Amino acid sequence: MGSGSLMTKLNLVVSLITDNNDYQQEQAAAAEEAARRLNTSLQIVYAGNDAVNQTQQLLKVIQNPAQRPDAILVEPVGTGMPQVAAAATAANISWGVLNREVDYVAKLRMNSRVTVFAITTVQEEVGRIQGRQLAALLPNGGGVLYIEGPSGGEVARLRTSGMNSTKPGNVNLKVIKGDWTEGSGYRSVKSWLSLSTSVQLHIRAMACQNDAMGVGARRAFEEVAEVQARKNWLSLPFIGCDGVPKTGLEWVRRGLLAATVVIPPTMGLAFEIMTRAIRSGVQPPARILSQPSSFPALKDIAART
Repeated sequence: MGSGSLMTKLNLVVSLITDNNDYQQEQAAAAEEAARRLNTSLQIVYAGNDAVNQTQQLLKVIQNPAQRPDAILVEPVGTGMPQVAAAATAANISWGVLNREVDYVAKLRMNSRVTVFAITTVQEEVGRIQGRQLAALLPNGGGVLYIEGPSGGEVARLRTSGMNSTKPGNVNLKVIKGDWTEGSGYRSVKSWLSLSTSVQLHIRAMACQNDAMGVGARRAFEEVAEVQARKNWLSLPFIGCDGVPKTGLEWVRRGLLAATVVIPPTMGLAFEIMTRAIRSGVQPPARILSQPSSFPALKDIAART
């Protein structure tokens, strides 16, 4: 296990997906708050939504003996980064992976003396909740325009799998792609609207794998030139997830979104677990789970509908 008494000021590197997303900004704020509270040095690096860039950023940190941190907390863009995790632990750097299912933690814990753990929201449950929200919003079924996160991302895949397991059979998804940012939701819907098929699908709701893409999608519909068509699009229920207090929850209260799925920011908890484990020399559980929830509650969505 990593050494470090209460007197030693620990140095943590936090690697996040992008600085252009409300949930990632919330993760960064949670890291900064925890670093102040726990008297820890902190460096935050953003990957710019690029898995290769994130790998290179972290390998640079790991391979620089002069500035080697005590621990890295990473929210991966793509895969769970097994090679980078192995390089970190081989260099005696503790490793915590956030919001990603990974299968290498037990092996790394067996072969190294540093802290290693994964902390994640049950991503499939996020999708299952959205499927139930659609069931409440569309009692008679219909087409749903569904904005997924990036291809190849585990989070997007699990959320879609959960959605498909609970959405009613008479709710049909038309899937388009985004990259978790508001701009990507806007661009995806803009290009979808330019297709002649967009009017033939009888879309009854918009579902997005995060709140930012949902608000971006709304912005695209606000630019529809024909007044009645614009009104029709904007009258549809939009749902998202993340449920950050200043954005997602606020957008639901203002009526921009009909519902969201609240995903508690995992960073503050991960930061606390990491510093405590390094200072005490005691490994935390290998896998820590946080549970998402519907906002508003499903029964309230159904009552409103």
